Amino acid sequence: MQFFRGVMGGQIAGPQPSGAETIQKLCDRVASSTLLEDRRDAVRALKSLSKKYRMEVGTQAMDHLINILQTDRSDSEILGYALDTLYNIICNDEEEEQDENAQKGADDLGAQFTDKFIQDPEHITLLLTLLEEFDFHVRWPGVKLLTALLKNQGVQVQGIILVSPMGVSRLMDLLADSREVIRNDGLLLLQQLTKGNAAIQKIVAFENAFERLLDIITEEGSSDGGIVVEDCLLLLLNLLKNNSSNQNFFKEGSYIQRMKPWFEVGDDNSGWSAQKVTNLHLMLQLVRVMVSPVNSPGASASCQKSMYQCGLLQQLCTILMATGVPADILTETINTVSEVIRGSQVNQDYFASVNAPSNPPRPAIVVLLMSMVNERQPFVLRCAVLYCFQCFLYKNQKGQGEIVATLLPSTIDANSISAGQLLCGGLFSADSLSNWCAAVALAHALQDNLTQKEQLLRVQLATSLGKPPVSLLQQCTNILSQGDKIVRRGSKVQTRVGLLMLLCTWISNCPIAVTHFLHNQENVPFLTAQISENLGEDERLVQGLCALLLGICIYYNDNSLENYTKEKLKQLIEKRIGKENFVEKLGFITKHELYSRAAQKPQPVFPSPEQMLFDHEFTKLVKELEGVITKAVHKSTEEEKKEEEVKKTLEQHDNIVTQYKELIREQDAQIQELKEQAASMASQNEQMQTTLTQQLSQIQQHKDQYNILKLKLGKENQSQPTSQGEGSQMNGLQTEELSQLREELEELRKQHSLLQTQLSDKVALISTLKSEAAQTADGPAGGSDNTELLQELEALRSQVQSQSTEITQLKTERQDLLRKAGAVSSDTVPTSDGSLDAAKMAELEGRLAAQTSETERLEEELKRLSGSRAELEQQLASSTSTVAILQTERSKLQTEVQESKKEQDDLLMLLADQDQKIHSLKQKLKDLGETVEDEDDLDARDQTDDDDEEDEDED
Repeated sequence: MQFFRGVMGGQIAGPQPSGAETIQKLCDRVASSTLLEDRRDAVRALKSLSKKYRMEVGTQAMDHLINILQTDRSDSEILGYALDTLYNIICNDEEEEQDENAQKGADDLGAQFTDKFIQDPEHITLLLTLLEEFDFHVRWPGVKLLTALLKNQGVQVQGIILVSPMGVSRLMDLLADSREVIRNDGLLLLQQLTKGNAAIQKIVAFENAFERLLDIITEEGSSDGGIVVEDCLLLLLNLLKNNSSNQNFFKEGSYIQRMKPWFEVGDDNSGWSAQKVTNLHLMLQLVRVMVSPVNSPGASASCQKSMYQCGLLQQLCTILMATGVPADILTETINTVSEVIRGSQVNQDYFASVNAPSNPPRPAIVVLLMSMVNERQPFVLRCAVLYCFQCFLYKNQKGQGEIVATLLPSTIDANSISAGQLLCGGLFSADSLSNWCAAVALAHALQDNLTQKEQLLRVQLATSLGKPPVSLLQQCTNILSQGDKIVRRGSKVQTRVGLLMLLCTWISNCPIAVTHFLHNQENVPFLTAQISENLGEDERLVQGLCALLLGICIYYNDNSLENYTKEKLKQLIEKRIGKENFVEKLGFITKHELYSRAAQKPQPVFPSPEQMLFDHEFTKLVKELEGVITKAVHKSTEEEKKEEEVKKTLEQHDNIVTQYKELIREQDAQIQELKEQAASMASQNEQMQTTLTQQLSQIQQHKDQYNILKLKLGKENQSQPTSQGEGSQMNGLQTEELSQLREELEELRKQHSLLQTQLSDKVALISTLKSEAAQTADGPAGGSDNTELLQELEALRSQVQSQSTEITQLKTERQDLLRKAGAVSSDTVPTSDGSLDAAKMAELEGRLAAQTSETERLEEELKRLSGSRAELEQQLASSTSTVAILQTERSKLQTEVQESKKEQDDLLMLLADQDQKIHSLKQKLKDLGETVEDEDDLDARDQTDDDDEEDEDED
């Protein structure tokens, strides 16, 4: 006990042992003591020394502490001491007040002890098992220890927990703990657990994490809550960011609707606490994660639709237009609204209808643009407004038209400020950042919209009193090319880059705009002069953009201006600049360090205003045009003519293919109609088969009755008639049976007439189908339908023949019956009833004869239909051969196109080789001292000769 008094602070006489010796003795006591109280006291002493002697306790006592966790599970107190000691030697949070070197050493020490602890994965499994203990002194230090392990070696610990049975589920139970300390530390643990591991994120999400976290946020007061709300939001961000599965689960679970109350702000927005600002900032980030442009378009569109339907977008617009909102929250709200409306027509239309609470009310877009062109506003806020404007116009041709319409002379309202007026004001202001933002915003109003590019050519600007107005396109080029006061303002790189991006976007894919640009005689000389000069590093980007602008004038030139056709512009480049130099200057754009940064994501994020040079959509345009412009500059006139011929040929082939497609569509429609008719005929056939079955059953009944009648007559013939009364009785019975037989034969005749009518309908339908098949070459499909129809006709004919046979047999049997009845009547006294029966039997014979003749006529009709079937098959065969011939011609045409393309490529290779050989021979002649004239010299001499000839003619 004296030893423990010394450890715990008691005074002991004699020399004091060192810390390492004390720790060694304590470790021995932990390992060797049999009494639980002694081990508990030794572990308590190690805990008290673990912060001061972290290295010694970690190296000597870790194995003993782990053994305590495995063996002394029944005592919660010693388990708590052991877990606290392990946490002290692994955690690095206690070293915050040390210098950087000491902090780095402490971090390394914590990582080393963590590696040692997780060498055996069973230690993590043991720790997960201990977390199931409800005792506070065990569960809380266990949560802190596992959090520290995840901070030091997150990937390894995540892998162990992932393969541990029910590992993640045990940790999710911490959120349901009624003790807030454990629940809050459980949130920190889950934050570390879900970092960068999509598999664990999915498991946590499907363990009902969203429901629990949103409940905690609501209980803690939403945005007005404390640090617990922040922890919940950080965990939600971990679960949703870059995880499409969890995002879909969040949306399908209707959790987006539960986010709307977070953004309900009152009229008085003064005095926001720092925690509320942090919470609301994270909430806005959570909304942005669901609609981020990096998500799949379908998922983002679905979330955007849900946010509009539940009123979340409306709530965000309320914050946007509210007063007293902190600047960083307002900036993040603008960015959030931007991504909620990006590419969604419904959301963009709603945003266009939002008005600011001013007098008179102004559209929210106008209010935001006023902030963008105001140089006194914060830089990040101006970037956010530009991003919002870009997202509003993204894939929104309606919005683009509305913005451009505010610049047109017929729609300008002098009493109100419009978006177009603000953009023009920013475009020509003294602030270079306003120039750039306005130019990029106006370029987005023209993006992929040929109509608005042409409409913007109508915009006229009044430069000064007494001077005629100039077009917007002319004014932009004046800023770049003239040498007055406007140029000195525009000489800033940022302003010129913005204007050049606007001009490139404006005239690309718009030959009319190219013609307007080239119509100004000063533009082309200015561009060639800018490209050919040797300027500094800052001006290289401007040179590259000028080369791009000149290349667009070549590529999209419709040759409507005689002085600036494609060929003349290429000759100008070759003489003044040089093709290789031009291509090199064009490549300056993509080689710029800020180009790749702008190409990564749509949002304009720049560390400083000076680095704000490139727009994301413009980088796409450069990537699209750089290659085609390079090819266009290097192509000769003959190559262009050949390409145009090939294009015309391809267009002709495309027209032929289109005609074939239309023909095939028509044939498909006809085939579908024939199939429907065949289906209706099949249903009619089924009905006829049903009728025939019923008739067969009735004929069988008649046979049975006839057999019974024959038996009765046989018995009567064998017996001798004894009296006139018996003969009268027999005649009466025979008369009754004959009357019944007559009725049945009458019914058979009616049914036969019905069959004849149905067969006539069949014949008419077959004739109609035959005429339609003669007009269309429907191929094998039509042949198969007609084959089925003919098979049905064969079956019908066989059934009619069988019925005719039955009627004949019945007729024969009836004649036998009449013969026997006559024999019986000759032996008896004739009566008036017998003569009447004979007359009726004669009538029945006449009817049967008529039915027999009708059956023969039907057989002849079936033979005629068989002949028409052969003719129909011949017509189908001819149509099939016609389709095969057309397909063969089409394949031949495609083969000829491929061969012409291949021959063109071979000619290009031969021309390139020939140019290379000519160049090498000229070089050798120059090396030998021979005078070799270049093409430029020849052109100059030809021009001189032409001038001399003209002078002579004048003399």
